[in-house]
Amino acid sequence: MAESWFQFDNVNEIDSPALVIYKDRVLQNVMLALKMIDDPSRLRPHVKTHKSAELTKLLLQAGITKFKCATIAEAEMLAQCGAPDILIAYQPAGPKILRMLTLINQYPHIQFACLVDSAEIINAIDKEAVKSNTIVNVFLDINVGMNRTGALPKDIPALYNKCHELRNINVLGLHGYDGHINDSDINIRKQRADEAYKILKEVTEMLQAKDPADLIIVIGGSPTFAIHAQRKDVECSPGTFVYWDRNYEELFPDLKFLPAVVVLSRVVSVINKTRICLDMGHKSIASENPLNRRIYFLNAEELQPISHSEEHLVAETNIEHKVGDVLYGIPYHVCPTCALYDTGYLVEDGLVKEQWRIVARDRKLSI
Repeated sequence: MAESWFQFDNVNEIDSPALVIYKDRVLQNVMLALKMIDDPSRLRPHVKTHKSAELTKLLLQAGITKFKCATIAEAEMLAQCGAPDILIAYQPAGPKILRMLTLINQYPHIQFACLVDSAEIINAIDKEAVKSNTIVNVFLDINVGMNRTGALPKDIPALYNKCHELRNINVLGLHGYDGHINDSDINIRKQRADEAYKILKEVTEMLQAKDPADLIIVIGGSPTFAIHAQRKDVECSPGTFVYWDRNYEELFPDLKFLPAVVVLSRVVSVINKTRICLDMGHKSIASENPLNRRIYFLNAEELQPISHSEEHLVAETNIEHKVGDVLYGIPYHVCPTCALYDTGYLVEDGLVKEQWRIVARDRKLSI
């Protein structure tokens, strides 16, 4: 075991599996992100990773005022914390439109916005907004290669004109998510990030040539954050940077963020001399990756997972383990891992000192 930063003295007071958050590392990650960008007003962190009011308040204290989120619950959590500027990075459909309008009207001092990429949804939002005399801010979502959401660049002018035809829709800017750009080679990653930015920039300039309005560009996630942070005309929206994870640590050695979360597990059965079972099932760790890329054990690097079920992880080992041994693992994908826990244990100065509720893991808070 090369290092022991993850160990804390009162570990025997914590049941497993448990999500453990290391405050000093979180703060280092936040400070690094602020150092990488020239102006905190251009940093719009995504809260989907941590979903925590306590961490949101730390970000606010650090001078960050703009946030991005994926659900109405996350938006409500941000509003409860007093975040002044909230972008719901999702196009609302069905009941979400009314929930969003309720949220906007409940917190009139906060600037909310959502994404749109469909004329039908723009009309639906306006129809409901008229009823409550609510102005809804929107960002036009452009598909920059992720091929998940967003309109094609050629379709954006029509959507922009549609928004201007409606009295209760206000366009703030353009949004593009480049989550498909995950090349380890920084040169390739930069080239592809530049291409994504170029799409947004060209569409923005095309719109402004006809209508000289100020339009905000929101772009990127954590892998391309350092690249987009160098552009003076964009807001950057990384999320994973606050906690980092094993996947990003392996893929992006140029990014110096620190893993700040581990999943604490214990050996619950010794099957034989080379095989053990841990209390870390699908309900404890994000499981969409291949079996060998779900968890990396900091104090048991030799473990090789061989099977994974709801409550258990069976692993091969060449080191003797006993029932009750504590293992500390960095998730390969921290965002969905956090969503599996209602509470995170906060370690500070080598002790668990408080608990952070992962409050916005719930799909609904009060709205």
